[in-house]
Amino acid sequence: MAPVVQALARTPGFESHVCVTAQHRQMLDQVLNLFGICPDVDLNLMRPNQTLAQLTADILTALDPVLVDLKPAWVLVQGDTTTVMAASLLAFYHRIRVGHVEAGLRTLDRYQPFPEEINRRIAGVVADLHFAPTEHSRQNLLKENVSPEAIIVTGNPAIDALNSIVRLPPPPETQAMLERLHIHPGGKQLILITAHRRENLGQGIENICHALQVLAETYPDRLELVWPVHLNPKVQEPVYRLLSKVPNITLTPPQDYLPMVHMMKHAILVLTDSGGIQEEATSLGIPTLVMREVTERPEGVAAGVLKLVGADTERIVCEARRLLEDEAAYQRMACAANPFGDGHAAERIVAALFERASQTIV
Repeated sequence: MAPVVQALARTPGFESHVCVTAQHRQMLDQVLNLFGICPDVDLNLMRPNQTLAQLTADILTALDPVLVDLKPAWVLVQGDTTTVMAASLLAFYHRIRVGHVEAGLRTLDRYQPFPEEINRRIAGVVADLHFAPTEHSRQNLLKENVSPEAIIVTGNPAIDALNSIVRLPPPPETQAMLERLHIHPGGKQLILITAHRRENLGQGIENICHALQVLAETYPDRLELVWPVHLNPKVQEPVYRLLSKVPNITLTPPQDYLPMVHMMKHAILVLTDSGGIQEEATSLGIPTLVMREVTERPEGVAAGVLKLVGADTERIVCEARRLLEDEAAYQRMACAANPFGDGHAAERIVAALFERASQTIV
């Protein structure tokens, strides 16, 4: 959302206010600092061991007086978090128009990813304007009887953000880590891993760990595997138990956005169950194995830039080895066209809002 916030701020005719719930405090603050965004309202709702029900209730009750006070013409929400779902619903209660950025992503399985698939469907039901990142997302919305006039294919502003950040120099500590691990042309090759989805907790994470151990032991002199480990104890415990003593696997704390982008930039391969990283790695030309059974970004699979492997040890190892040993297969993924945007999504979103600024709710 950062490029949209910045585009609104420099566009005459708009008065925009940034409200954050801080559903993920640490992840939020480093991005705000990186993009120079100071929230007008910070609800600061993150609590230890917070349930989805508690978080949803807290967002509804804390955001309600903000909307009453500001009386905005539009509420913009992005993605599929609990914040998006609750804010959209509350805006509807107040008869405020909702613009959904990154609209129309679907797996068609309500429990994968959980709870994100239902969060974005609820936002889609109440949204007045849908900013779909791709034509595939637009088609999903049309199948749900959304009016064609309410859907605009913009690309994903996450690509706008990536394009602006990738030009920045890497943080010194990231550069030092890459040098320490001998990751450079002619040196070792980096595989970057992220995994934390609820549907992979338990046996799924253990299967992923076993696959990484096999890859590390198969290519001890060629590969360095780096995993910024999510803070969830259900991820931390099995990952450190199974992988902390493997010589060419490096486990780190979760990384901020800037160092994460630069690690992706240096990676030969990405293994992830994340959503956004599927788009970011693709934009950087990094072949990506998606450790999920379904993805809300099937256009990446169709374009050949993503490959679904699930949380299955044998499939992960087999597909990773194929890319590591078959240069033609690797280049087909690395050189495939990026379907997720051209870096101008924020401009299109603001232009659409400007066009509709004088319209009233019917």
